[in-house]
Amino acid sequence: MRVSLWRKYTKAAVIAASVFILGAAFSLGVWYGYANRPAVEKVLNVAGQKQPQEFAAADFNLFWEVWSHLEDKFVDRGKINRDQMVYGAIAGLARSLKDPYTEFLPPAESKQFQEDIRGAFGGIGAEIGIRKGILTVIAPLKGNPAEKAGIKAGDKILKVDDTATVDLALDEAVRLIRGEPGTSVRLTILRDSVERAKEYTITRDIIKVQIVSTEARPDGIFVIKLNHFTESAAYEFRKAVQEFFNSHSKKIILDVRNNPGGFLTVAVDIASWWVPAGETVVRERHADASEEIYRSSGYGVLAAVPTVILVNEGSASASEIVAGALRDHKAIRLVGAKTFGKGSVQEVVQLPHAASLKVTIAKWLTPKGSEIDGKGLEPDVKVELPESPKEGEEGKDLIFEKGIEVLKGL
Repeated sequence: MRVSLWRKYTKAAVIAASVFILGAAFSLGVWYGYANRPAVEKVLNVAGQKQPQEFAAADFNLFWEVWSHLEDKFVDRGKINRDQMVYGAIAGLARSLKDPYTEFLPPAESKQFQEDIRGAFGGIGAEIGIRKGILTVIAPLKGNPAEKAGIKAGDKILKVDDTATVDLALDEAVRLIRGEPGTSVRLTILRDSVERAKEYTITRDIIKVQIVSTEARPDGIFVIKLNHFTESAAYEFRKAVQEFFNSHSKKIILDVRNNPGGFLTVAVDIASWWVPAGETVVRERHADASEEIYRSSGYGVLAAVPTVILVNEGSASASEIVAGALRDHKAIRLVGAKTFGKGSVQEVVQLPHAASLKVTIAKWLTPKGSEIDGKGLEPDVKVELPESPKEGEEGKDLIFEKGIEVLKGL
């Protein structure tokens, strides 16, 4: 009897296990099929259903109509490269969004991009971006070839060697400017203060960045010049804070002029020396209007130290995050010129055939909700720099002098 019952229960258990395994396999198959459904279904968010209304006006047949005419009528049929036609079409798709930081990278460019972000490279030492559709110098990096050649923040780059920069993607422009150390590149520059463009020939070098420099002044003001938000900048800044206390200085000038930015986490860490624990340093707004909040670690030891921040048109990205957070929370005054306005976040998506897509996925807002991207931060104390310095003012740093003046009044 017991043997019979055991066999009965065993058979039932086997059947149940088989049903479970089949059910799990079916569910896994459904999930896998959904996750790997055709890209067109992912875009339209349908699976055998009618496409959403917003896609109804987009005539995708037009693409194939044009392709057909090119195949049929183009005179040099032997020159048709269908891979390049596909890449060109995808690149145009990305460019149609009119966001300078969203772009498609074909295999060769994708490989170069990955190599660039991994290690040292030859270049001129200038951060560049797109402003109002024009390739523009965000900031020349201190001590590097661009600065030595006289390139300034705000300079418009009209040509790189013999290539016009009109409609040139940002990453493509960067690739043209970079090159082997010791080689040269010609930039045709238009500056707001002059009527005619000027050509600069710059010899490339391995780019070196001094992250932080400090000065303890005899008037009790301690100057921290922050040049970049690299991975090591948080550690270097911590050392600068220690120097400040060791110097027995009473006030701080934080100079982020010509600082093109860097890592968001480093910006949050540096802002944490002033901003109270748990308070918002920056808000990151996504396409669905959801927000991710980055909060202060609350080191707080500089919270009561009178501080002024120096900014200019070369202050961008992480620089704007720190400046915006300190002004919103501590009413710290910004002295100088309007910042660049680079306040967006990019993600690199790996694609088939070793291509990739760099796409803007979010925008940064200051704690009080001011959008940074494309707008920048207006200084509290604006300093107009003359096109031609007055006699006796050559070599004077008018923004720095105004910052000292404002700080002494605090």
